[in-house]
Amino acid sequence: MTRIIALAIMLIPGALAAYGIKLMRDMVFGILQPPFPHLLLQFLAGLILFLGGLGFVAGFILYRDRKKNKVQARFRIPSGKDSKRP
Repeated sequence: MTRIIALAIMLIPGALAAYGIKLMRDMVFGILQPPFPHLLLQFLAGLILFLGGLGFVAGFILYRDRKKNKVQARFRIPSGKDSKRP
């Protein structure tokens, strides 16, 4: 059940990122979508959607892999006496 919920959580930002790619592609071909008055605004909205969705998915995967200790040493959270955190 937990995996199904995680998949559902990942589908929403993935869909937003895909829509962002579509908006940027439509701007390149000069197709203006209805909610946007200018092509540049459409491109910027698509870029924000794409980067937001990609960042969420990447952060989710990094967080999950850190918990399972499957990341490289530079991505691990420091712990113990040598930690620089207060």
